[in-house]
Amino acid sequence: MSKPQSDVDKRKQISVRGIAQLEDVNEIKKDFNRHLHYTLVKDRNVATVRDYYFALAHTVKDHLVSRWIRTQQYYYEKDPKRVYYLSLEYYMGRSLQNTMINLGIQTSCDEAMYQLGLDIEELEELEEDAGLGNGGLGRLAACFLDSMATLGMPAYGYGIRYEYGIFAQKIRNGEQVEEPDDWLRYGNPWEKARPEYMIPIHFYGRVIDTPEGKKWVDTQTVFAMPYDNPVPGYGNNVVNTLRLWSAKSPIDFNLKFFNDGDYIQAVLDRNLAENISRVLYPNDNFFEGKELRLKQEYFMCAATLQDIVRRYKASKFGSRDAVRTSFDDFPNKVAIQLNDTHPSLAIPELMRILIDDEKLSWEKAWDIVVRTCAYTNHTVLPEALERWPVSMLQSILPRHLEIIYHINFLHLQEVEKRFPGDFGRMRALSLVEEDGEKRINMANLSIVGSHAVNGVAAIHSEIIKKDIFKSFYEMTPEKFQNKTNGITPRRWLLLCNPGLSDLIAEKIGDQWPVHLEQLQQLKKWAKDPTFQRAVARVKQENKLKLAQLLERDYGVKVNPASMFDIQVKRIHEYKRQLLNCLHIITLYNRIKRDPTANFTPRTIMIGGKAAPGYYIAKQIIKLICAVGNVVNNDPIVGDKLKVIFLENYRVTLAEKIMPAADLSEQISTAGTEASGTGNMKFQLNGALTIGTLDGANVEMAEEMGNENIFIFGMTVEEVEDLKCRGYNAYDYYNSNPDIKQCVDQIQGGFFSPGNPHEFQDIANVLLKYDRYYLFADFDSYIKTQDRVSAVYQDQPKWLEMSINNIATSGKFSSDRTIAEYARQIWGIEPSWEKLPNPGVAK
Repeated sequence: MSKPQSDVDKRKQISVRGIAQLEDVNEIKKDFNRHLHYTLVKDRNVATVRDYYFALAHTVKDHLVSRWIRTQQYYYEKDPKRVYYLSLEYYMGRSLQNTMINLGIQTSCDEAMYQLGLDIEELEELEEDAGLGNGGLGRLAACFLDSMATLGMPAYGYGIRYEYGIFAQKIRNGEQVEEPDDWLRYGNPWEKARPEYMIPIHFYGRVIDTPEGKKWVDTQTVFAMPYDNPVPGYGNNVVNTLRLWSAKSPIDFNLKFFNDGDYIQAVLDRNLAENISRVLYPNDNFFEGKELRLKQEYFMCAATLQDIVRRYKASKFGSRDAVRTSFDDFPNKVAIQLNDTHPSLAIPELMRILIDDEKLSWEKAWDIVVRTCAYTNHTVLPEALERWPVSMLQSILPRHLEIIYHINFLHLQEVEKRFPGDFGRMRALSLVEEDGEKRINMANLSIVGSHAVNGVAAIHSEIIKKDIFKSFYEMTPEKFQNKTNGITPRRWLLLCNPGLSDLIAEKIGDQWPVHLEQLQQLKKWAKDPTFQRAVARVKQENKLKLAQLLERDYGVKVNPASMFDIQVKRIHEYKRQLLNCLHIITLYNRIKRDPTANFTPRTIMIGGKAAPGYYIAKQIIKLICAVGNVVNNDPIVGDKLKVIFLENYRVTLAEKIMPAADLSEQISTAGTEASGTGNMKFQLNGALTIGTLDGANVEMAEEMGNENIFIFGMTVEEVEDLKCRGYNAYDYYNSNPDIKQCVDQIQGGFFSPGNPHEFQDIANVLLKYDRYYLFADFDSYIKTQDRVSAVYQDQPKWLEMSINNIATSGKFSSDRTIAEYARQIWGIEPSWEKLPNPGVAK
């Protein structure tokens, strides 16, 4: 079997992943065959390609297991302060290639598969994405786990093992259709079930007073079964744990049904409890007070906290058999980070454990909780903030509602002391909202119950202090911090862009994956024509690969020499995919007006999922597809402009898109995007950004200089000023011929000849209900896009800017972010320690 030429070239490259060792290759082949025979019970005559993937995954996992056990032993011996990261979402993607890279065995595995007549890339493609998140928040959690392991920090991720992750998106007749993401249908080779650590979780019931204190009784029980997933650090033999909880019914059946002879009903009723971990809610930017979601949040928090307390008590303390009985040391040994408000019930749950179970005084318990917990805010959108109805909490978690009320009572006493008679301030600072249906504001609870509160970009953290949580900031300014988000360079450069990784390693050595700031050294070659050509060659190879994928999957032949202009993120009005669409229509109209004019060819790709119940977001997808249908089939346009909606955008597709992108669209209304991390992935892979001064774009511009980024549109202050003055979209519609033509085409049926009123609702949003001021930024956006086109034609200039983007992306490593969390919030020093190599478990 001959190896494809591109793979032969790849093997000849200097690689930061190391050179295949003959003994490693033979060992891997032997282990691969062993797993094929003894784990999967197959031979080469009957094995499928999926069997080969599983055999390889188990082989790679062998290299993890002894490191995993050794790491946990090391933590037990050292008894360090441990970090517990609580998140309802982890957008992990695939594990195989990432694990091989972090363990340094990718080249050996590649060679072993080649010698066995198998294509490792084909095997990698068979792995299901672990799509246990909606987008940025879940992907950030995954990057953070990678960094915590790479920094040698004793850290644990906790979440839910959803049976169905984020839905699979299909585009049928130009419309989004949701299909279940049955990611576990073939099993998950990376997880290890831990039934011995199953934990009972209680719901409903009532609270009674006893001589010993409050007691929560007559509850319904669901069991939380842990599944452990390894999280390997890069090249340091550290393997941390992501523990995901799955809901299991209690063992006992309802005897009443047995007595009635309805055995089947008894079994079916047991399965209702297991719905708690059945499916991920597919929307993290609009709060819906669903009972199942509340149960999921409490289920994860309760199981996790019981596990944390168990580990705290069982930690090595004096001698191996000693058990900690005092909680005095708890905040010195435990740091709990709440990833948004979804895990905020951890605060009243930890209080319940300390008061009801461990019999601590309220004052002592509260001191422990506040010193232990910290809260990360991820959104400024008011509709995204969680506010649970008191009636629902009263029914499902009656004890926790009592605790929250008492927290609020003591908190408001403090407010009254600080600001006597200021009832407006008391209302703003209360955890209980009284207007309309009585609700608990979970963000307020998270702030009161934490010692640190952080935003995820400098501008976002300022908005939190000056606007959303202004009253809290004025009361406790010392709590508020900024922690600008980051991405792991292992997955987002080393794994997804080996050509660029090798080029960088040739220039600056192979330490940059753990010291991303070293990329600064590339600046000296930004104007070097030889280096520019090398960077351009890598980009072109990545674009050709993506072009082949687009032709295969979408039947659209694109011009690989065109600018690849990409916007990939959840579909939401504030992210302004609609503004991008207006630019596409404007370009199309220009070409039609003068087909002979000088035009920079573009392939515009937009991808992302709309929440199933978000009508306008789904209409935006439909419009983009309809516009693409007109543009792509117009012979006058030819290959000057192509529009593709990327179906089912997910981590694995992102890994193919980022390396091929020329232009990254980060065009949210200033003051709405908390940070963004897609912008960082594009920057690291050499794409230039067109964007507003929003989220992390602000800091990216500071790092690289305004000359290396295309900034347009209103600032946060200008948006606020416009809001105060009043925004009238018709003023722009009547005065700007391009806007008028676009809107008239949308609402006149130009893109939907079969149904002229198909997109009337989109036109109404633009003209009457636009909260995100698209027309106010339209002119600036179009002019800046024209500048982008002009610079793209000057390739030496474009490449110089591209190299400067790569060189200034060091700040946006999640290693830097996590080191800041560790030192400034968790009270831990990153060790960068490399554990000894334990060899492969046999």
